[in-house]
Amino acid sequence: MKPVKVGLLGLGTVGTGVVRIVERHQEDLIGQVGSPIVIEKVLVQNMDKARNIEIDASKLTTDAWEIIRHPEIDVIVEVMGGIQTTKEYLLEALSLGKHVVTANKDLMALHGREILAKASENRCDVFYEASVAGGIPIIRTLIEGFSSDRITKIMGIVNGTTNYILTKMSQEGASYGDVLKEAQQLGYAEADPTSDVEGLDAARKMTILSRLGFRSEVGLEDVSVKGISSVSKEDIGYAKRLGYEVKLLGIAERQDEFISVSVQPTMVKASHPIASVNGVFNAVYVHGEAVGETMFYGAGAGELPTATSIVADLVAVVKNLKIGVNGLQGAGSYKERVLKSDEQISSKYFLRLHVADRAGVLARITQVFAEYDVSLESVIQQPNSELPEAEIIVITHNASKAAMNKVVDAFQTLDVIQNVKSVYRVEG
Repeated sequence: MKPVKVGLLGLGTVGTGVVRIVERHQEDLIGQVGSPIVIEKVLVQNMDKARNIEIDASKLTTDAWEIIRHPEIDVIVEVMGGIQTTKEYLLEALSLGKHVVTANKDLMALHGREILAKASENRCDVFYEASVAGGIPIIRTLIEGFSSDRITKIMGIVNGTTNYILTKMSQEGASYGDVLKEAQQLGYAEADPTSDVEGLDAARKMTILSRLGFRSEVGLEDVSVKGISSVSKEDIGYAKRLGYEVKLLGIAERQDEFISVSVQPTMVKASHPIASVNGVFNAVYVHGEAVGETMFYGAGAGELPTATSIVADLVAVVKNLKIGVNGLQGAGSYKERVLKSDEQISSKYFLRLHVADRAGVLARITQVFAEYDVSLESVIQQPNSELPEAEIIVITHNASKAAMNKVVDAFQTLDVIQNVKSVYRVEG
């Protein structure tokens, strides 16, 4: 049985997990694909670094091109991260007829079209299951499991850092700043947490999911993004009182042929299954016209969960090699990308307003809602002992994004409103 030889770009947390799984599960891998899978060469930054895994020093190199151009390597597994240089490596590998497995969400969100085109041109596979939601097999499910259905909505918690922060704020009544510091100390958040907390990481993942779910060339620039840095413990407290949880959700919707994709803090009805996804876990809810509601839940990151997805992709590549069908997965975009206007994007909304505490204020506020044809589901008005003004909490019925933008703009100029503290989409 001739072994399939793999070049591994990166030996950090996930790369180490790939080596562990390939070595520990060799019998199972041979049983599935009919030949051994061997890690032939591994790219590292420092040859002398102490590692928590034993690996033959002769397999290590600091030269990526030595791996890319190695004549016996069949598959490149990329877990090094980065964008421009990494793209050059993978395009060259594909030009040389090597198959690619990557966990690089940034690369696939920004340059996936170019990479997949090069793969098709050279009859190569490019698989990237681990780029979204770690160990949850959502990408293969969208490509294969829903191939006979028409997906109308994808809603996901796809960033564990923000979900951990919001969970702690909800369960302990802690402030955003305090929980962020704790997440950094535990290693859940980076020293510079911007990509996570401002929704950029989730936006890249939603670009990939919406592209696959809607078979349309959705770009990162098409995703409306708002992070969680402005979410307060007061917002979360009101949400809980009203029967909701606050989650950073990626939301991709299709109505007829019109698409919208966003990442934003969202109030989710506590009875919705995605509201109970806590800590660093991820979940992706998918609605199809035929299948109805489905949800996929699991670890969104970590050494072995992410490595499991990578090795599963590696097995798929080798199976395709055995029957000669590499590069024929047919998961390209073939539908025209038509984005919804703000008038076509509709949902319920939560608003928290600080207002002058005097008679007639509520009437003036409801008049603004009526002017823009936004009806109200519930209104709570109460004094605030810590502030000179009162608070009004509003949940609307479904309203267009355009109408809500006009309402908020009008409130900014209304003399009885001191501050529009919060505006959130409401789901469930």
